[in-house]
Amino acid sequence: MNHPSCLAVVLAAGEGTRMKSDLPKVLHPVGGRPLIDAVLEIARAGGADRLAVVIGADKVRAHLTKTAPDAQVFEQRERLGTAHAALAAREALARHQGPVLILFGDTPLVRPATIAALTGRLSAGADIALLGFTTDAPTGYGRLIIEDGRLVAIVEERDADESTKAIRLCNSGIMAFRPGLLPELLDAIGNANAKGEYYLTDAVALGTARGLRAEAVIGSEESEFVGVNDRAQLAAAEAIFQKRARAEAMAAGATLVAPDTVFFSFDTRLGRDVTVEPNVVFAPGVEVASGVVIRAFSHLEGARVASGAVIGPYARLRPGADLAENVHVGNFVEIKNARVDQGAKVNHLTYIGDASIGARTNVGAGTITCNYDGYFKHRTIIGADVFVGSNTVMVAPVTVGDNALTAAGSVITADVPGDAMAFGRARQDVKEGMGAAKKAALAAKKAAAKSTG
Repeated sequence: MNHPSCLAVVLAAGEGTRMKSDLPKVLHPVGGRPLIDAVLEIARAGGADRLAVVIGADKVRAHLTKTAPDAQVFEQRERLGTAHAALAAREALARHQGPVLILFGDTPLVRPATIAALTGRLSAGADIALLGFTTDAPTGYGRLIIEDGRLVAIVEERDADESTKAIRLCNSGIMAFRPGLLPELLDAIGNANAKGEYYLTDAVALGTARGLRAEAVIGSEESEFVGVNDRAQLAAAEAIFQKRARAEAMAAGATLVAPDTVFFSFDTRLGRDVTVEPNVVFAPGVEVASGVVIRAFSHLEGARVASGAVIGPYARLRPGADLAENVHVGNFVEIKNARVDQGAKVNHLTYIGDASIGARTNVGAGTITCNYDGYFKHRTIIGADVFVGSNTVMVAPVTVGDNALTAAGSVITADVPGDAMAFGRARQDVKEGMGAAKKAALAAKKAAAKSTG
């Protein structure tokens, strides 16, 4: 059976003054992505196939142009409440023939299944469906008034009497409306309340007064409905996200030696039997295959790691790092925009940038690929079965052929053929007795400096 198209209207015009930031609130990240991006993904995964976003800042518009070009964007010039914000998207509402979902750009933790349950309630006969949750700390939330199984009203905190404030069933603000209903309810909402604002939640009382059926869907986790209005709430949302991500990773077969010290991004992918030691950070864009060991204090971003690899400790994989099977990357190694082929080893104190390293090659400690000349990036190509001596500097662009060897301390500025050995260092010259004489002269100079000081 074909389901009608669902429009998600995301209200994201809040100024976020409590964030004390030049960045609009909805562009602050949780789990490595902006709040607004998380909400749009929730909407899509929950069944919405059309998106409208109500904004209040040009920076948000510019961001959405890049990340959600399919979304219609509307500006709310005055901040007169949630119903007023929804009205800013009137054009999208007027053209839409299916159900409408209302979400908030600062509530990034709602599960898509919860959204699907909400819109599913419309399919079951409700005219209006609202997500609610039960909490032991209801202060600040609107309270849900339910009679005979139906939602009859939502009372905002400022307008609630003491008995209503004692209700623990609260409003998340997330709502769904059957096709064609929302525009007429928005036009009927007034502002006779303590703040003089137009509350979208008044649609419930208006609807029930007209004989419409409103129902509440009660979320199973209060944490789904955490909103972000200041830095403390941003940190709280991040903590919830990380707790979920850690649980999901372990349930999928990864071992986290010290889970609370491992940090994930929204798109981190770990295979089965991955072991992650303490204090590892996965920034966005990381994919790790099965059987990988990531040792302590490593940082990965925009990287792919194939099965059987060992990373760290204290390794940094930057965007474009692509490691094949059974690669070893050791302590204080940084790899950026480079392919490291099967079985290669880069174990100590090394920078590999804009490079490719062939299978089974061993890169000695202190090696550097000099990839940047101040204006352009250049590539270093190191073949298979190469032995790169410690403290080798590769000045790109340069190619080292298969089975070649570079002597320790070399500066390689020209291509090295396969099977060759390259020396790129000054010849050592030994001056007998000069060391002792130099030390004596320096000691005398230091003693003289002390006596005059």
